[in-house]
Amino acid sequence: MAEKIKLRETVGYGLGDAASSMFWKLFGTYMLFFYTDVFGIPAAVAGTMFLATRIWDTLFDPVVGVICDRTQTRWGKFRPYILWMAIPFGIMGVLTFTVPGLSLTGRIIYAYITYSLMMMIYSLINVPYASLLGVISSDPKIRTKLSSYRMIFAFSGSILVLVLVDPLVGFFSGSGGNAGLARGWSLSVMVFAVIAILFFLGCFFWTKERVKPIREGKNSFREDVRDLWRNRPWWILLGAGIAALIFNSIRDGAAVYYFKYYVQESEVFHFGFIHTSFTLTTIFLVLGQAANILGILFVTPVSNRIGKKRTYLASMVLATVFSLAFYTLGKGDVVWMMVLQVLISMCAGSIFPLLWSMYADIADYSEWKTGRRATGLIFSSSSMSQKFGWALGGALAGWLLGFYGFKANVEQTEIAQHGIRLMVSFLPAIGTVLSVIFISMYPLSEVELAKITGELEEKRKD
Repeated sequence: MAEKIKLRETVGYGLGDAASSMFWKLFGTYMLFFYTDVFGIPAAVAGTMFLATRIWDTLFDPVVGVICDRTQTRWGKFRPYILWMAIPFGIMGVLTFTVPGLSLTGRIIYAYITYSLMMMIYSLINVPYASLLGVISSDPKIRTKLSSYRMIFAFSGSILVLVLVDPLVGFFSGSGGNAGLARGWSLSVMVFAVIAILFFLGCFFWTKERVKPIREGKNSFREDVRDLWRNRPWWILLGAGIAALIFNSIRDGAAVYYFKYYVQESEVFHFGFIHTSFTLTTIFLVLGQAANILGILFVTPVSNRIGKKRTYLASMVLATVFSLAFYTLGKGDVVWMMVLQVLISMCAGSIFPLLWSMYADIADYSEWKTGRRATGLIFSSSSMSQKFGWALGGALAGWLLGFYGFKANVEQTEIAQHGIRLMVSFLPAIGTVLSVIFISMYPLSEVELAKITGELEEKRKD
């Protein structure tokens, strides 16, 4: 019988994703905007950099997974990396959002170096964190519950960033022009870095690794890769995850441009005493994160009733329909923009706890089928799909802006505005359609998983 998980451990596990997601949201929503409008490099150059650095980082994830599977410490296989990488994570986060006093070529080189190092450190802390779900409990329902709580904390961390980033940047920038804006971004990210470090430490101290392999023998890397290569459910989730992240990253990356250059927003709430304001962009993004949490709250009871696969399919089909509807909105339809953002985000938020829980199920399936457990390698694939989908989505966002003739900090042409509208509607919907196609082929039902879990528990008792 699986051990019950106390509230403190649930909170501790959630803190880890709150920390990661603070920076994930900064990267996904503001990184391209920061590079074009603050850092001062062309959108197409930034898009190419995203693809190059993230593909390398994607390939790095399985290496981290293999290393974690072979780690033996008194704290377990995965928790130590959360402790060791917490401070480097915060430092590199600040450096990534720092504008050096260099030429354009020098700034591009600096961006390549800092962003690449940041993504490598992100892998070294996030792959072990994701893998931790597979060893906290062997019960699939507890994993879905933990995954749901994890995503609630993740989106709460994102909301924290989205609510505070404009006020903090405004406060630290003052009236210093471009130099002040650059300083404002660096100091604001420093605040988020300190919070992230504390959250990671809480995750390390409040969680525990329980699930042990049925066989402790050391597997060869070749055996692990061969097992993964033959794991059909893993391939299916990999494709579904990549497609879902393409959907999210294009929408997130385009949102700031949509309101700045298409809606041509004005300030909504202004706070003179700290020289800052909340804009439609902030409200739109915060509403999206809050709606993500609503989707997560529904996903556990719904998936327990109709199954993970059917819940995922329904969410992605609805997200497709709502995304296509977004294209019909004019620049004055602000209320409908917010309504559709809520509906789309509820659907998008519900799929991610399902994906993480299904990766844990796949780790059990692989061990049941082969007799060898490679939790880190399998969970690294989830991070790999995130990074690769994010790489493609981020690169496409930069390239599409360049293709439609986007120029930073000037009035956009009709063609550029049309392209930005497509980037929050039709183009990301391609990702949701692909995700539906992949997940429709997922073979592991709840009945089969119950059988696999029971047989593994019996083997661990022997």
